Amino acid sequence: MDFSDAPRYVYWEMTQACGLACRHCRATAKRTPHPGELTTTQAHHLLLQIAGFGRPLPMLIFSGGDPLSRPDLFELIDAARRLEIPVAVTPSATPRLSRETFARFAEHDVAAVSMSLDGSTAAAHEGIRNVRGCFDITLSGARWAAEAKLPFLVNTLVAESTVDDLPALYELLRGMPVTRWSLFFLVSVGRGKYLAPISAERAERTMEWIADISRDAPFLIGSTEAPAFRRVALERMHAWGWSQERIAASSVYAGFGLRDGNGVVFISKTGDVYPTGFLPLSGGNVKEEHLVAIYRDSPLFVDLHDSTRLKGKCGRCEFRGPCGGSRARAYAATGDPLESDPLCAYEPAAVCVA
Repeated sequence: MDFSDAPRYVYWEMTQACGLACRHCRATAKRTPHPGELTTTQAHHLLLQIAGFGRPLPMLIFSGGDPLSRPDLFELIDAARRLEIPVAVTPSATPRLSRETFARFAEHDVAAVSMSLDGSTAAAHEGIRNVRGCFDITLSGARWAAEAKLPFLVNTLVAESTVDDLPALYELLRGMPVTRWSLFFLVSVGRGKYLAPISAERAERTMEWIADISRDAPFLIGSTEAPAFRRVALERMHAWGWSQERIAASSVYAGFGLRDGNGVVFISKTGDVYPTGFLPLSGGNVKEEHLVAIYRDSPLFVDLHDSTRLKGKCGRCEFRGPCGGSRARAYAATGDPLESDPLCAYEPAAVCVA
């Protein structure tokens, strides 16, 4: 799919302030806000810039840090909704979060709430998050979301320290009111540099397992920073004898072409515009330039929109259109966002000339 004109998702890191101390935190969040964070006035200007993409408007994800650390969160949610921008929120599992918070999210027309769960037990999850009690708060969050009739999305880290626990975590999630489970394959940035990623071969087996369980899962399952999952899922669906029409109706197909900088854009706490929060190359700053112009015309984003500019194995892969590899992981490994994604074990069957 062509996302060169507008993204599907806009992630805004509202603040670096957060009460957790996660071992893989991309933002290296702290308990206090950054002095250069966008002011409320600048945030309103950002919302107008997002509206400038035109219809269909992208989904705006309020992230952080912890969005609840910003006193103007609900004011900005309301401003986005007046512009008809759909909104999702990713609150941190701290005592600040409550049943009343979810009720307010629903009252303010939030489309979905996303939280993280990295283990099937409190010890496993809190060993990653480094704060006691956040496991129970996350489980409560799922119940509170259900009470408020809000879609509840779960994000899970996939790394050497978590991968063996994924089947047990899946069984836990099956009994929870979850709408979507997204598995984030570690990119070594921020505090994540100190965690061990899984190997390409283990990633391939893990993605095969994800595809297999997704057939009967009571919720949607997807990946973050692992677009190779689309190739794996396609291979599985063909093996299952799925028709092209059924494949085209799947959630995996809906993500074809979506990757860092192409369908996804990230605004940092200080207004810098990145392809994703895991790829620290900026195309500009919303305090000085318009987000639409940065996304459509900056050299960085123009390169990332065009899969024919990919290099190495990704550049000659027949799946480079629907997949395209993790540009963030390629940059972390090589210093070049157009190089091959080292997590992918696939060897292209032929030189791609399309």
